Amino acid sequence: MPLLRPVSVLLSVLASLALAGAAFAADLAALVGNLTSGGLSEREASITALAASGEERAAPILEALAAGQLYIRTSDKLAVIATADGNRLALTDAVTGSPAGTAAEADLERVRVNNRLRGTIEAAVGSLTLMSPNARVRLNAADSLFKRRDASALAALDQALAVEKDARIKRAMSEARAAIILATPDSPAAQKLAAIAVVRDRADRDSLGVLNTVAAGSDGEVKAAALAAAASIEQTLAAWQMAQNVWYGISLGSVLLLAAIGLAITFGTMGVINMAHGEMVMLGAYTTFVVQEIIRTSAPHLFDVSLVIALPLAFLVSGAIGIVIERTIIRFLYGRPLDTLLATWGLSLVLQQAVRSIFGSSNREVGAPSWMSGAFQLGQLSITYGRLWIVVFALVVFASLILLLRKTPMGLYMRAVTQNRPMASAVGIRTPRVDALTFGLGSGIAGLAGVALSQIDNVSPNLGQGYIIDSFMVVVFGGVGNLFGTLIGALTLGVVNKFLEPYAGAVLGKILVLVFIIMFIQRRPRGLFALKGRSVE
Repeated sequence: MPLLRPVSVLLSVLASLALAGAAFAADLAALVGNLTSGGLSEREASITALAASGEERAAPILEALAAGQLYIRTSDKLAVIATADGNRLALTDAVTGSPAGTAAEADLERVRVNNRLRGTIEAAVGSLTLMSPNARVRLNAADSLFKRRDASALAALDQALAVEKDARIKRAMSEARAAIILATPDSPAAQKLAAIAVVRDRADRDSLGVLNTVAAGSDGEVKAAALAAAASIEQTLAAWQMAQNVWYGISLGSVLLLAAIGLAITFGTMGVINMAHGEMVMLGAYTTFVVQEIIRTSAPHLFDVSLVIALPLAFLVSGAIGIVIERTIIRFLYGRPLDTLLATWGLSLVLQQAVRSIFGSSNREVGAPSWMSGAFQLGQLSITYGRLWIVVFALVVFASLILLLRKTPMGLYMRAVTQNRPMASAVGIRTPRVDALTFGLGSGIAGLAGVALSQIDNVSPNLGQGYIIDSFMVVVFGGVGNLFGTLIGALTLGVVNKFLEPYAGAVLGKILVLVFIIMFIQRRPRGLFALKGRSVE
């Protein structure tokens, strides 16, 4: 007897659950049945009732209805959700979510909706997602309601606001509620004024559109408040746009820094006008292409680290070719800058044609790894991961080069030769060896720049030609041979370019920058930061 009582209790609980499940299925079946019958108003009310039921299956049913995937099976009048499965449709019981076999489309009758019902469904699904356990789903639903401003969702929004704990989502819901109030003509003026303050604090382009609409359709105190809030947002957006241009300028400046930093070493140390420097950048980009092609065919799982693998290889390839160029051509032309200009210009044509002969003249595809894809928002700033990593990479290369020059014997020799070549040679420094290694270092860094540029530009034989003139402008403006001058010059020219482009266009903007540099060099021939030394004096 003592054992019978717990068993009877358990059986009672199971029976209650079974009855509740049956009642749930019956209620949901009735709600779904109402979607397929009656006129437009009745079906619209049925959609609202299904959403208000809060049932877990309500959202997929409504989404299937909006997508034209809700059917009635002719044979037994069962409401099913149908998806393509070869030549037949795979069926799912709309009420229970269990598989219901397959059928030909001729055996089914689609539940049709018009644009008005689709709007009702969209609002109903939005109200369902406001109570989702997933925080991101709730946030997206609130943002969607802010843009749609559907008054029918106001009750669901108030209900969600009452239980929401996440501060960010609660703020988004409050903004959506304010937008709905402003879009409702018969809302009291006091509520509209409070809503204008909430929308103003959002301070983005969507909120500006809401306030402009309110200002156009209102008068009196509400109109004045909406106009003042819109003016405040416009000032905020202008500040964010300025910040966005600064970011674009820093991004462009990091690219110029990568392209110019190697040239700053060779030009500053040896006085060589290396017009083939852009081709060293191009060789680095093609090295990245070759590495990715090998990985695609032999080890696809390594694609995300393809750029990491390409970096040392690009440095070695471009650096080795730079040393060969210095040993075979440049060493005979020291002290003759115009001759080095002509010789390296001819060499650049040879290298371009060699690459065309090997890889062809068409652009080559270099893919972006997953960690360089996509973007994120920082306030109103849009920042792509690719550009962000290039900025970080440029700063790392710059810092590494500074450490090499300041903390290693090779750096000491390079600085000595830069400041006073005859004296460096007199104290025993092997200047020809320093020249070769310096030229190779500058070319290797150009190869690293090629790896970065392969992510933002077309990889083609002409890749380097687009950066050689800008690189010389950066080096001359910053101060020949001064790395910190190169950094400041690259960032300055990048930001100035991006601020000029909206007003003058990309081409005229570059022309204006060139004119500015010419005028600046006339006043300061040694650039922003001139080198110190007896030979310079």
